[in-house]
Amino acid sequence: MTKRPEEIALMAEAGKLLAAVFAHLDQLDLIGRSTMQVNDMVDDFIVGELDARPASKGQYGYAYALNASRNHVVCHGVPSPADVLQSGDIVNFDITLEKHGYIADSSKTYLVGQVSAPARRLVQVTYEAMWKGIKAVRPGARLGDIGHAIEQHARKNGYTVVRQYCGHGIGREMHEPPEVLHWGRPNTGLRLQEGMVFTIEPMINQGKHDVETEDDGWTVVTCDGKLSAQFEHTIAVTRNGAQVLTLRAGEKCPG
Repeated sequence: MTKRPEEIALMAEAGKLLAAVFAHLDQLDLIGRSTMQVNDMVDDFIVGELDARPASKGQYGYAYALNASRNHVVCHGVPSPADVLQSGDIVNFDITLEKHGYIADSSKTYLVGQVSAPARRLVQVTYEAMWKGIKAVRPGARLGDIGHAIEQHARKNGYTVVRQYCGHGIGREMHEPPEVLHWGRPNTGLRLQEGMVFTIEPMINQGKHDVETEDDGWTVVTCDGKLSAQFEHTIAVTRNGAQVLTLRAGEKCPG
């Protein structure tokens, strides 16, 4: 379950490339673009500019380089030419990248154009909740400490945490043990060890935490139609805490 230092170094290289993908997305005006157009741009950038592989393509039969989850879509949104982004939307792009046989996984929720204050607040609190979980990572801590930190921050801000989906170990495979729940009780669950690598990727809802999968077998939406946001990083447990392998330029833990 733990990774050797040389493996973590390779994963950090993949993570740095994945951060470059998000930097590329940051420069785009998303208004009027379809999620399929964004997918194709990301696919071309990963393959053509970074000489890497979009790890989600072909995984479990999935055909695309990213998931695009807009507004009430919680996760696993399938890119489509008909899914055109409009001012006021929030959209999460979840992207995986493989380099030298190792995979990095990250996601970011974007504000498209003029977004309402309640939607902006949801996105900000979700970002903070992810970092609350990351700050709980250190050798000797437990997985329940991560989930508890995330859930407490969401609940105190009036939101709910999706319970059907979780973070996961990652390495040569996209999904490895352990499962990293985004809710839980402190001092419970697996004890963390130096060298573990996993994702922390909370999905936070405006309304109830209940979700359902649409008929395409992929797209997960809130049952009440209210907004959902998500952020994700790939984390390595270090001797003294955590290393964020997918850290983006200028990004730091919010206070």
